[in-house]
Amino acid sequence: MRILITGGAGFLGSHLCDYFLSRGHEVIAMDNLLTGSTANIEHLAGHERFLFVKHDVTNYIYVEGALDGVLHFASPASPNDYLEWPIPTLKVGALGTHKALGLAKAKNARFLLASTSEVYGDPLVHPQTEDYWGNVNPIGPRGVYDEAKRFAEAIAMAYQRYHGVDTRIARIFNTFGPRMRLHDGRVVPNFIAQALRGQPLTVYGDGSQTRSFCYVSDLMEGIYRLLMSDETYPVNLGNPSEMTILEFARTIIELTGSESQIAFIQPEDVRIKDDPKVRQPDIGKAQRVLGWEPQVNLQEGLRKTIEWFRKRV
Repeated sequence: MRILITGGAGFLGSHLCDYFLSRGHEVIAMDNLLTGSTANIEHLAGHERFLFVKHDVTNYIYVEGALDGVLHFASPASPNDYLEWPIPTLKVGALGTHKALGLAKAKNARFLLASTSEVYGDPLVHPQTEDYWGNVNPIGPRGVYDEAKRFAEAIAMAYQRYHGVDTRIARIFNTFGPRMRLHDGRVVPNFIAQALRGQPLTVYGDGSQTRSFCYVSDLMEGIYRLLMSDETYPVNLGNPSEMTILEFARTIIELTGSESQIAFIQPEDVRIKDDPKVRQPDIGKAQRVLGWEPQVNLQEGLRKTIEWFRKRV
């Protein structure tokens, strides 16, 4: 196949480039480098089946030649990012998705949207299933990301129903691994960096809020299987193994061998406004339809991630 990956220089996008190239496909990575980095794909420079194009996908996308797939992963994806760039976040979710769908339509290519568990907001249903419509604050500071992704899902379904575009929607839950940015504000890089520096691990509130963490290689396999499947409605992709943030902090301290303590803080910080209290995917649909479930346990994935960060802290 010949595929385009928007956001191809980002954390997930760059791993997707590696995955598809490893399977013999031709990959075009497109990124405006707002939050992505060429460092994530520099090892692919000169690869005969890889091309990088610097471009903002909120503008018209031109790709010469045939395409078999368009995977739309371009978007700021952490609270730090979408609070710093709220309008670009909305634009890439709306205009960027529109342009990427238009390209898929023109090329008669299959389209896969990287959606998010954030479409469920601060959920009133637990664990979250694909038929849950969510509990999102559209005018809160996180709404720029949540609603951009909800709109992206809506327009993808509209293109499927009205234009016959062959669309897929992946609702991605917390994913971690090498190439995460050190200062992106998410809990995995935050805690690992603090532990490696011997600093206190900062836990918001009492740490009772829960998350589930999927290692990046498992997610790549899930994305690939979804793209190749016949499932046209959203599918949760994540690890259903849930733990509290406090438990997670203690796990990081243990695995890094750090002497860091845990600091409980109550910041007046918009980053935690509307922060979900629980987050756990129901992956029953992915198991049934894709034959997929995570294979890498948390400790194994964290060891690999910690070693990557250890060279960069």
